[in-house]
Amino acid sequence: MSQQGARPSGDEQPKGDPWHAFGYVASGVGLYGLLGWLADRWLGTSFLVALGVLFGAGLGIYMTYARFNKL
Repeated sequence: MSQQGARPSGDEQPKGDPWHAFGYVASGVGLYGLLGWLADRWLGTSFLVALGVLFGAGLGIYMTYARFNKL
């Protein structure tokens, strides 16, 4: 029987999962876009949602780089 959840041994390195990268970027955009939208509604402005989306995308890309750079 093969163990599907077994970790690779020796020189085998696990490959990066593209769904993790997508999840980091999408959740960053969603979370910080939502926070920007809420701040816009509260302060009566119209630019914080764009800043939130850009900041969330940048943070998601950074987290993806930091996660997969170890591999």
